[in-house]
Amino acid sequence: MLTRSRRLALALTVVLATGAACQARDHRGAESGHPAPAPAARSFTLVASGDVLPHTSVIDRARFDAGGTGHDFRPMLAGIRSVVAGADLALCHMETVYGENGDYTGYPTFKSPPEVARGLAATGYDGCSTASNHTLDDGADGIRRTLDALDRAGVRHAGSARTEQESRAVTVLRAGTARVAHLAYTYDTNGIPLPPGQPWAVDLIDESRIVADARAARTAGADVVVVSVHWGTEWQEAPDEQQITLARSLTAARAGERPAIDLLLGTHAHVPQAYEKVNGTWVIYGMGDQIAGEMVNHDGIKDPRGNQSTLGRFTFAPPARPGERWQVTRAEFVPQLFDVDAGRVVNLNRALDRGAEVKAVRDRIRTVVLSRGAAQDGLVMGE
Repeated sequence: MLTRSRRLALALTVVLATGAACQARDHRGAESGHPAPAPAARSFTLVASGDVLPHTSVIDRARFDAGGTGHDFRPMLAGIRSVVAGADLALCHMETVYGENGDYTGYPTFKSPPEVARGLAATGYDGCSTASNHTLDDGADGIRRTLDALDRAGVRHAGSARTEQESRAVTVLRAGTARVAHLAYTYDTNGIPLPPGQPWAVDLIDESRIVADARAARTAGADVVVVSVHWGTEWQEAPDEQQITLARSLTAARAGERPAIDLLLGTHAHVPQAYEKVNGTWVIYGMGDQIAGEMVNHDGIKDPRGNQSTLGRFTFAPPARPGERWQVTRAEFVPQLFDVDAGRVVNLNRALDRGAEVKAVRDRIRTVVLSRGAAQDGLVMGE
């Protein structure tokens, strides 16, 4: 019997081989009958952002922006579109599942309007992680509706699945000439059991499994392997011991001569957390909430940190020699705010004319992001 990692390797091999065959057909020489040479590898930029968590107030705002008919999430995200659409590859985290026919709910059991997917696509997102503690809020039907809507919008996804076959396949995205594998896992599903007969519906965090999946993706031809992890302690700006320990183990794992994983993207904590280079690999412990309603922390107090986040932007350069890893040559973070009154994502570095309060929020986020020495490893604040 094939192991899951072996099945993943076979699935990814098929995906990559099919893509190569299509490319060969598209660029076949008219006279020679032979495929044109493959384009030279070039650098690419990858951006990633935090939790999309539509509370009831967010849903209401999207309905207002649509003129009272349907929901339009594009205006909410317009303030960050230039950053997202300007990247070669953009990844988000879709924390909630989608409802249908007006059956939409916020906290504690989320069912979001499927128009969220169209808003993400219009902003420039190419793919989203979908493994979170809310993935099973509406069981298997919620997963199906969510992935169906993302498919219709042209947004790829990783971390949950409608079928066992889909769960075995690896999400592979193109970033220029590079093939980027995206894997995603969550610490739990809020105690909701996996659907009967569907143990593959959501990918749960397990160190050995993550490493095996990453190695399978690498072995099958992925140039860069990105892993999204829904983890950590809510409302805690410092990464907890599980995050630190798992980050060290995952970034130390090897796939032949290369690291098994090239980038770790963290979500769940609701607040921005630090960036850190661990074993030569960038880790974002937590990006915070990109979209969320007014947040209340565990002490029952309204906490504006729950509407603050970062977007990570990494420039990857191809290896000098075949078989070596793609290197991050520039690492940046962009501080963001979700203005709950206006219902808009705000790029804080482009909103400093709003006054001292905005600058104070931006500076506080920067302090948190750099709290584990990332500046010494080259992380800078971008626009």
